[in-house]
Formats: sequence, structure tokens, C-alpha cells
Amino acid sequence: MTTATTQENPQSRLPNPGVLVPELAEIGAALFKATGNGSIPRTTISLVQLRAGQIVGNTYLTVLHTGNLRKAGEAEERVTAVSSWRDAPHFTAAERVALALVEAVLTPDPRGERVPDDLYALASAHYDDKALATLALAIGQVCFFIPLALIGKPLPGVSPAEQWRD
Repeated sequence: MTTATTQENPQSRLPNPGVLVPELAEIGAALFKATGNGSIPRTTISLVQLRAGQIVGNTYLTVLHTGNLRKAGEAEERVTAVSSWRDAPHFTAAERVALALVEAVLTPDPRGERVPDDLYALASAHYDDKALATLALAIGQVCFFIPLALIGKPLPGVSPAEQWRD
């Protein structure tokens, strides 16, 4: 029997992609190293990646990045307010720009350009060129894993060793 919150014998659709494509570990490590260059706080990166998971509607990514923020000691109010960040008082101006950028990148804009000049100018006021490039890589990092999360459907909240189908 399947319910909205639990499944009997849950399993992912794919076996572990890291076993199927061993180079994935190197790619993931390189992306983590690149985004960890110190130009953007790790918290900001996690907030952006959580928002990306929410935008694409993926429970695995949402649970993963929510858990990362909680493990890093982020206040529950900040973690739970990411989806409504525009009217939440819990974020710095720089974090708001980062959240606006991930939304702009992942959400089509019927009026035209996804990242308009005014948003870029606002981002440039908070981040130097290296930080902006790192922020773009952080968005790309989560976007790299979105297809595996959507297609493979790993199990949310389950350890990496147990989340993939055998």
C-alpha cells in the first residue's frame, strides 16, 4: 500500500550512479572543491541549493540540503523560510541576491532574459567577480545532480550507501 508520506519497500529507480559511472565521484569532489573556495559562505551555497531543490520539486534534494543547513547549525526559521525568502526577515541582502539568482536561472521569465542587467548589477554590489563565478558554479553544482535526483529518485533522508536500488 502506498500513501502520500510512506511507501512499502521503498527504493530508488536506479542503482547507485557512482557505481555505474565511477567518474561521478571525481566530478562531485571537483565541484565541491570549486564552490568551497571561500569566496561565498558555505551557508549561502546551501541556501541556494535548497531553493533549487524546492524549485524543481525534488524531495531528495530538499531533504538533503535542509539537513545540511541544520547540521551546520542554521536556525530553523531560516531553513524553513527558504521557500518564502522574499518576505522572510531571516536573510541578509547578499543571501537574498543569491536566492534571486537561483530563481532567475531555474525559472523561465515570460518577459525575456532570465538574469536581467538589474539583477546582475544588484548581485555585483554584493559579490566580486570570483564570488559571482563561484555562485554560478554552486547553482551549476546542484543543477548537475538534478537529473539524477529526478530520474533516479534516490530515497530522501536515507544514508548515501542505502539510498540507491541494489
